[in-house]
Amino acid sequence: MDSSRDVWLLAAVLMYLAGLAAGSTFISDTVFELHGSAGRSLLQAKTSCPIDLEGMNYTIITGKCKGPQYPANLCCAAFKELACPFADQLNDETNDCASTMFSYINLYGKYPPGLFASECREGKEGLACPATPPESEDGNASADFTSQTLASLLTLLICAMVLVFLLHT
Repeated sequence: MDSSRDVWLLAAVLMYLAGLAAGSTFISDTVFELHGSAGRSLLQAKTSCPIDLEGMNYTIITGKCKGPQYPANLCCAAFKELACPFADQLNDETNDCASTMFSYINLYGKYPPGLFASECREGKEGLACPATPPESEDGNASADFTSQTLASLLTLLICAMVLVFLLHT
């Protein structure tokens, strides 16, 4: 009986950890790679970015990330503030979001080539983004964030119920 209790506890912990992992967002390091290079990409047409990158407020970066020193802590924090709400679209290699965003960042900021790629490194998955939803045009949080939050809460609730069940048996 005691070993089956341990199995249920382990299952509950694993479900909780899976829920936490599903709720985290990263900006992949691949967004920093050179875009538009020759080779296989010629055969793989990219779709247009669904985000209005032209109308974005790039002063988030240009106001904080200034030369000649380009402090990594300020530049990377500003980049994450701008890019994290759109991590899913920027990580999608089937569209041109990452290359277009970097074109605008470099157009407005006139940054040295590879500045963000060389300075902004966090982990093997890329830059960790806080769990904040992108704002839609009417100011409401996106449906993806809401469903992700509900899934995490449901996982937490199930784990709590299993734990209560185990403690009362």
